[in-house]
Amino acid sequence: MSAQPGPSTSLPDSAGSRVPLYRDWVLLATLAAVVAADQLTKLVVKTNLVRGESWPAEGFLRISHGTNTGSAFGLFQGHPGVLAIASLFAIGFIVYYYRTQSTNRRMVRFTVGLLLGGALGNLIDRLRIGAVVDFIDVGPWPVFNLADSAIVTGLIGLLWALATTRDKATPEPETAGDGVPSPVASGEEGILVDKLERVSVADDSVPEG
Repeated sequence: MSAQPGPSTSLPDSAGSRVPLYRDWVLLATLAAVVAADQLTKLVVKTNLVRGESWPAEGFLRISHGTNTGSAFGLFQGHPGVLAIASLFAIGFIVYYYRTQSTNRRMVRFTVGLLLGGALGNLIDRLRIGAVVDFIDVGPWPVFNLADSAIVTGLIGLLWALATTRDKATPEPETAGDGVPSPVASGEEGILVDKLERVSVADDSVPEG
């Protein structure tokens, strides 16, 4: 007697195959939105404020036109060429990281889009004018821009997404009939074990001749 095929078992979306980068609309849409918003706001600031001018003139939160030859939040000033090369390496690393991940979670793809969009937004400035345009002035904090915000938000979001994914990928062991914990298989291994158990049950039900 041959075993009847059981119902197909599908993997959850979070464990599915990774979407290719060029077809990942979540990542690409996020990247494009960040770059467009970053460059548009910088253009508005450069058009309406001279360098060093702030609007309003005083206050905790202001729009201040400034340029930054360093990295995010004014660090490592005076090395635009080195930072441009570092930005290219960072973008390459982010793309490499994305291509090596098997997760299909939208949160991960969204945060990678934020990171790439922020890195590209500031890289465009460094290549065009040799410095990054900053304008968000909050109290004593160094002046920054939307690209900086996207990078920080993307990094925090990515760390959170990876932490929650790791927690979900570690299931509690099931207890066998004799009270001894049995390992829980996941993914394709779980499907294979399920099929083998069905075949074993079918063979045991065949009467001996």
